[in-house]
Amino acid sequence: MRNRHAGAPFADGDEQIEAYLADLSVPALLASCVHLLPPERHDEILDGPVRPQGIYINELQGFMSPEDQAAGRKLALEIIRDYRDRGCPEPEPPSDELARRIMEFLAVEEVTPDYLAMMLDELGLDGRDHRRPERLPAAADYPAVIVGAGMSGLLAAIRLGQAGFPYVVLEKNDDVGGTWWENTYPGARVDVASHFYSYSFDDGGHWSEFFSRQPELRAYFAHVADSYGLRDHIRFGVEVTGATWNEDDATWTVEVEGGDPITARVLVTAVGQLNRPLVPEFPGSFDGPAFHTSRWRDDVDLTGKRVVMIGAGATGFQLAPAIAERVEHLTIIQRTAQWMFPNPGYHEGVGPGVDWATRHLPFYGRWFRFVEMWPMTDKGLVAAKVDPAWEPQRQSVSEINDMVRVMFGDWIREQVGDDAELLAKVLPTYPPTGKRTLQDNGTWLKTLQRDNVELVRAGVERLAAGGVVDSEGVEHPADVVVFATGFRYNDLLLPLRIRGRDGVDLREMWGIRPAAHVGVTVAGFPNLFLLYGPGTNAAGGSSAILGVEFAAWFMTECLRELVTGRHRTVEVTREAYDAYYARFQDEMRQMVWASPHIEHNYFTNEAGEVHGVNPFRMVDYWHWTRRPDPADYVYS
Repeated sequence: MRNRHAGAPFADGDEQIEAYLADLSVPALLASCVHLLPPERHDEILDGPVRPQGIYINELQGFMSPEDQAAGRKLALEIIRDYRDRGCPEPEPPSDELARRIMEFLAVEEVTPDYLAMMLDELGLDGRDHRRPERLPAAADYPAVIVGAGMSGLLAAIRLGQAGFPYVVLEKNDDVGGTWWENTYPGARVDVASHFYSYSFDDGGHWSEFFSRQPELRAYFAHVADSYGLRDHIRFGVEVTGATWNEDDATWTVEVEGGDPITARVLVTAVGQLNRPLVPEFPGSFDGPAFHTSRWRDDVDLTGKRVVMIGAGATGFQLAPAIAERVEHLTIIQRTAQWMFPNPGYHEGVGPGVDWATRHLPFYGRWFRFVEMWPMTDKGLVAAKVDPAWEPQRQSVSEINDMVRVMFGDWIREQVGDDAELLAKVLPTYPPTGKRTLQDNGTWLKTLQRDNVELVRAGVERLAAGGVVDSEGVEHPADVVVFATGFRYNDLLLPLRIRGRDGVDLREMWGIRPAAHVGVTVAGFPNLFLLYGPGTNAAGGSSAILGVEFAAWFMTECLRELVTGRHRTVEVTREAYDAYYARFQDEMRQMVWASPHIEHNYFTNEAGEVHGVNPFRMVDYWHWTRRPDPADYVYS
């Protein structure tokens, strides 16, 4: 069988191919062409004069000049034409050494052995899914319950099914997709490149935009559920309320609302970190429609209405431009400004050439994924690291962090122009990257400059019958109030009550400090696995899916030992659990997210600590999750 990344044969004419190439990333195109040449000609590209000059987030052309891009496409057309005329023979998958050379060609820097190993695992250039667990015949005796059918839950179902575990997925909603099923507000889209925000083993085929909107993302997860036969295992409209560990028979009793409990030997929570909406309990009441963005009401027509939007973080940033043209007036109440990252292609459509190349040019899709992934993975941590000798810390936390502040600030100033009043409202004063940094193509500030839009820099004092009263005592009239106030990020697993050994309640044990060994396991809770658990949110860059794939592999490795050894339980030791938490907090205290100079940061709990974000390099997290250290786990 032909390698699934080697591309399907094609017979398109020269003019059509040339048109397709105009849509492509030239660095990824040249990388693909290496596979179409005999080994003695690889240096023509890898050591040739037409090459990327650098790599950066969302810079898909490697800083190549227009002339070099044209030369690259011309060279590629000649190589592709010859490949087509030879009948599109299947190229051999690259050796590790050739893959390293291609990666360094694209990255314009050394790819060290640790990153090479992680990238080979991610890309699967030999056509295999390197994270597919081996099938375990004895797994049939270890039934599992998965809570949630979003991104993490679907992945857990795929991996457990591949390993031979009987499983059921309990999903409170009426379909799969999790956050991408629930968040239907206008303008909702992903802020990680679509071709990277997908499972490593299923890139979804064609994406219509480089940063897809909610309907397409929801359709992607529905495609995954259908393609892998997951729906027969999912019970929709079933909300889990808790689970209790039974020491006598080493099982979990999973309680569901309004239904009979379910018994399992393995319990997997995949409920996400951005799941339960946060609606502040403001005094007073509003007489009109008022709702949270994640509970969007399509029955409320905003056309010609006065809308007050409370909050303007990642959600409000997307929502406001999407509704501003049709409302009579939009008032945005925002406590603090948000740093934004320049991304001119944030709303850009994907040309037909990308889909064609992914389907037909050997390894193009893999190398395009690399171009998107490499600058996002771990690069952002450099600017997030605190230099304690740097001053003033209230403004930036290191020299490179200050360079980011200047770059982001210039992007804002260029768009605002001479409007000093607006600039004072939209230019943050706290260190950049300390809160969630937003992708911006200019639509946010253009929206704020509309005559029917007002940005109010204040908090909320109370709701009134006809509007919202801000913290300065000014009432803003409204027909509709929208809460763009985010989620209960630090209330992980809410509202589940999971009781482990000796009846210990997990959320009570955590208090305001949720923790898990490598974000997956908790001492005192055998056979329990958390996906997208504490300390795994990739705020320093990368894709949430990448980290969850690492965690899911770790889970299946723990279960492999459980099953092959015919053990009853697997559990992380208290020593390993505590040591990881201490190391996690030591690292976190050195990161900008824990800066005391940042107000209203949803990353921090009431004590100013951060527990949801991953402060470590993804390459380290990958190594730590390759297999459990026998010294850290007890099987009984």
